[in-house]
Amino acid sequence: MSMLPNLMYLIYSIVIFPIIYIFPAYAANGAPVLFGGGKPLDLGKMFLGKRIFGNHKTIKGTASSIAAGLIVGIIEYPFLHYMLAVAVLLTIGANIGDLFGSFIKRRMSVKSGASIPILDQYGFFVFALLFALPLGHLPDAYGLVFLVLLTGFLHVLTNRGAHKLKLKDVPW
Repeated sequence: MSMLPNLMYLIYSIVIFPIIYIFPAYAANGAPVLFGGGKPLDLGKMFLGKRIFGNHKTIKGTASSIAAGLIVGIIEYPFLHYMLAVAVLLTIGANIGDLFGSFIKRRMSVKSGASIPILDQYGFFVFALLFALPLGHLPDAYGLVFLVLLTGFLHVLTNRGAHKLKLKDVPW
């Protein structure tokens, strides 16, 4: 008997499905680099003497993030009907995670654009998964490990690429 069906199932469950699952959050996280800018989301307001989010979190960036995540969910919907609802929660979670990271960095007096390892790479990812968790359908443990590794790798790759293309001021 051939091992090919088992191998195909493993590839699907560990690599393909996890990428399909998390893609709305990835799209939501990347869209502001391409379509953001403009008026800050916090409108320059302060909290305890420090900016709430800073100039890099913008109204246009947040709107483009939400649109990108939802568009991916709509594209995935005909193939996996539950993904539209999952995409909504992944997108909301990714945005809240990213904003939470900025909020924490402002409280810590980290300069705008400076990096805090782990928080910058995984904040959107962790919040996205936590928000979508109640709906189920998450990848299995191996798929989640794959996504943790992929997310770290893609974060470095896409940010360096965006910096080289002059879409970002810093390569992180």
